[in-house]
Amino acid sequence: MTNPERHPAEMEMGPGGSDRGVEVIAPREVPLGGPRAMHVRRTLPARGRTLIGAWCFADHYGPDPVAATGGMSVAPHPHTGLQTVSWLFTGEIEHRDSAGNRAMVRPGEVNLMTGGHGISHSEISTAGITELHGVQLWVALPEQSRDVAPGFSHHVPPELAGAGWTARVFLGSLLGHASPVPTYTPLLGAEIALAAGTTLALDVDATFEHGVLVDSGGVVVDDREVEPAELAYVPPGREVLRVTARGDTRVVLLGGPPFDESIVMWWNFVGRTHEEIVGFREAWQAQITPDGSGVVDGRFGVVSDLPPIPAPALPNARLASR
Repeated sequence: MTNPERHPAEMEMGPGGSDRGVEVIAPREVPLGGPRAMHVRRTLPARGRTLIGAWCFADHYGPDPVAATGGMSVAPHPHTGLQTVSWLFTGEIEHRDSAGNRAMVRPGEVNLMTGGHGISHSEISTAGITELHGVQLWVALPEQSRDVAPGFSHHVPPELAGAGWTARVFLGSLLGHASPVPTYTPLLGAEIALAAGTTLALDVDATFEHGVLVDSGGVVVDDREVEPAELAYVPPGREVLRVTARGDTRVVLLGGPPFDESIVMWWNFVGRTHEEIVGFREAWQAQITPDGSGVVDGRFGVVSDLPPIPAPALPNARLASR
């Protein structure tokens, strides 16, 4: 998914980590288009908390009635230096990318796209669906891997179950299950559903920081109450993460070791310097035809003949810390 903001905030981000307790991050609402646009609730990046492990972007959307919003129609747009992770609760989206991959995004099935050196893709909700609901996540690639060739992985994790809970682990390892999807830093990604009153004690990696994104219901993490659409940040140092459902609840659990590199993220690009971001933008704009109706081949390849999304204008000043 693209970052739809026409004046995206520039962010220079350093290593994560915190010796404080659980922090609760409130979302901000971002429209994906015009008057009938879908709206997403964004919790990463946030002021004061820009990464959780290598997770650098988290959009949460729906449940949206497609008849009212028009669904998702994200035209071709570029990415560099990151991986995108698509996870749906309801609905269906068709993914196409310039590496030749075409796949459906469906509930309970993870699609991971590696941007690396450069890729472009489109995402269109399919005809016939009535509701769209899910999360779109980005992962920053580390220095040694951020220029890899673009790629794509699809996986259907099994449903795990216990007393009062079910889970699907789409990245990393949890609850005795390991996802086969490759990543370039250690990561954790899982959907967990809890019946009201259930407390789930999760054995986790003590070197990881974690994020608990509440989709529905509500949870208590340590002694902090977390409401729908909020993200609870849990610093490294614990081997057991306890989550208690205040009602029937669904959460997405994210995790990874603190990312030990500084990155600059602007629009759909992750780089290391202002100059790199300028170069990525120029490369994408050079691929757009003069009339704006299509894309010629170049660093980001060609997805289809749909009109592409042009890059926003850069700010007048150098990209710097927020």
